[in-house]
Amino acid sequence: MDYLIAIGLEVVSGIASLVLISIGLAVVFGMMKVINLAHGEFLMMGGYATIAASKAGINIWIAILVIAPLVVGLVGLVVERLVIRHLYGRVIDTMLATWGLSLLFIGLVTTVFGNTTSGISSPLGAVNIGPIGFSAYKFFIVAVAVAVIVTLYLLFKLSRFGLIARATMQNADMSAALGVDPARVYAATFAIGSALAGLAGGVLAPVTGVVPSIGAAFVAKAFITVIGGGSAVLVGTLSASGIFATVNQLASFATTPVIGEVALLGAAIILLRLFPRGITGRFFKGRI
Repeated sequence: MDYLIAIGLEVVSGIASLVLISIGLAVVFGMMKVINLAHGEFLMMGGYATIAASKAGINIWIAILVIAPLVVGLVGLVVERLVIRHLYGRVIDTMLATWGLSLLFIGLVTTVFGNTTSGISSPLGAVNIGPIGFSAYKFFIVAVAVAVIVTLYLLFKLSRFGLIARATMQNADMSAALGVDPARVYAATFAIGSALAGLAGGVLAPVTGVVPSIGAAFVAKAFITVIGGGSAVLVGTLSASGIFATVNQLASFATTPVIGEVALLGAAIILLRLFPRGITGRFFKGRI
């Protein structure tokens, strides 16, 4: 029984981690139709911002929950102003530009921090479930994922900004005719997606450690999840994360983590073969 509880907790923790990794990309891609290949590097920068702030004496929780999303959100705002703003509607150009940005960020971070793995110790200890030890920090990851989903639902579904943002994404010309500045809405939305990526990087830094090239692993999982989830930002991310993380964790327990990653990819292929438009393209239509 203890073993089953431990497996269940690992699955829930895996789902929460995948939600955090993917939700920033889901906001940018799902709402703005921008394919940001530098998403993984935004997570990587969030991790380094957390580590640097912690080593500078800032409280670890402030570093994770405030410094990381704030720094990366500001980086995203600058990127949107200087690069993305000029490429809306040009998918291939946006992909090439963000791929170039990812290489730039990797080079800059490597120059500053070096090419070795950096990390910080988990701020929480272990919880024993019978004879099995379970990291208490994983409960924090789950709590952050839940808080992010609830906050985004309230923001995009119930707030004035959310109404304006969704209207602008659907018809920018009509929104502009009604007095909305689409450029500001796009900038704010991209900054929110970037800040969410930074938050994910900060939250996962004590678990995964950070190296300049770690973004490649993050962005692959994020794109698989977002595409598998479909057009709905929140429901799609939650449903795809639930399926993929469960398959990954169970396969990892039964075999090895490498086989778990292969199983995740196989599950994504099967899901997209059955539902080419993602889960929410078939179910949960009209949801956020």
